[in-house]
Amino acid sequence: MKKYSRKLAALAAAASLALTGTLAGCSSANNDHKIRIGIKFDQPGLGYQDGSQYTGFDVDVARYIAGKLGYSEDQIEFVESPSANRENMLNNGQVDMIFATYSISDSRKKTVDFAGPYYTAGQDLLVRADNTDIHGPDDLNGKNLCSVTGSTSAQKVQDKFAKNVNLVKQNSYSDCVVALNGGVVDAVTTDDIILAGLAATKANKGKLKVVGAPFTTERYGVGLPKGTDKCEAVNKAINEMVADGTWERLVTKYTEGTGYHYNTEKNPPSPSASCA
Repeated sequence: MKKYSRKLAALAAAASLALTGTLAGCSSANNDHKIRIGIKFDQPGLGYQDGSQYTGFDVDVARYIAGKLGYSEDQIEFVESPSANRENMLNNGQVDMIFATYSISDSRKKTVDFAGPYYTAGQDLLVRADNTDIHGPDDLNGKNLCSVTGSTSAQKVQDKFAKNVNLVKQNSYSDCVVALNGGVVDAVTTDDIILAGLAATKANKGKLKVVGAPFTTERYGVGLPKGTDKCEAVNKAINEMVADGTWERLVTKYTEGTGYHYNTEKNPPSPSASCA
């Protein structure tokens, strides 16, 4: 009987140890629970890295929505998401969401899902401050136009407005601005809010200007893996952000003093409950 009792005691101790290990594992998993959010690292006013600090409209929108999904600030991990890599990063599980001036398009929706939009921008042109001959995309024939690899902005100009424009691709908009300031290109194209952020930096203030004649509509969405179940929750968070005034405050914070004004007919957005 004593031998049997000792055996039961040993089994009970083993079970207790296993349970303790399981609970410890759960606790560790909860403590390490993070959300990986793709952003741009080189777009002042939208997504910008300065050492360990991340700033910009996209960054703060991401923080707000992550908070509504139940994540604290220290559970957010920002990951650089270049334009050309966004679909692959979502499909490969490198990021859980992307807030990176990611325009919703039918072609992209074939491989990823979108919540939103959370902002509607318009494509425009950035030129040197002393430029007097570029007033819109129709003036770009024979000119050198810069945009980033993976973006559709420059191709849209060539397809719809200036067949003979010379397209120059760079790895980042910062590189495009260097080329613009150096006279290598005549204009940079992307969304107006991005261009305003570039023109407003200390290094570029007074040297560059946004033409101010947007010619497309770009709906910024939250990129999500295909088949996600998070669209409804993200869209609900976007609507709450608009309703409580956070959206307006963030837009003002990152564009004030640049002369940029958002399109009030298309902003603030009103996402539906389902994916865009």
